[in-house]
Amino acid sequence: MLALTVCGAAHAEKADRDKPLNFAADSARVDDARHLNILSGNVEMTKGTMVFRAARVEVHQNPDGTQTAHAVGGSGGRAFFRQKREGLDEYVEGEGEVVDYDGRADTVTFSGRAVMRRLRGATLADEVVGQTVVYDNKTEVFQVMGGARSANSTGRVRGVISPKPATSDSKEGGR
Repeated sequence: MLALTVCGAAHAEKADRDKPLNFAADSARVDDARHLNILSGNVEMTKGTMVFRAARVEVHQNPDGTQTAHAVGGSGGRAFFRQKREGLDEYVEGEGEVVDYDGRADTVTFSGRAVMRRLRGATLADEVVGQTVVYDNKTEVFQVMGGARSANSTGRVRGVISPKPATSDSKEGGR
């Protein structure tokens, strides 16, 4: 297992949690009694800067007003997630056979052929690949777990972590 801390004090876009959830899908089922929305078929869902694309997404409204989303499949059998980081021109995005977003814990989990990328603007900065990747928006830590060895995988995690851009503090010797 590999755990890395993403530099800086930028979290996911805080305003996203108060934004309305917009979606387009081939079908939708709204169950007000269970606080559950089931979106199926070519789902495209946004909530502020947060974007989901999948074959199916279940969204649950929690009693505290936060939401959780469970996305399955999509292009190439994988669901897609993307969100802007607070105060930066950076995005965290990724794919997995399943993508789970927990608004209460502020985490996103990519499972099954998981890939997570951090982009600075449109430039790829970091990328990790494993069976499961968990990104914690609050602590800015991501964990990458390997899986069983198979014909398509060694079971090991892989990644590329780019050097961080110099800041005025690092240029002055950390003063």
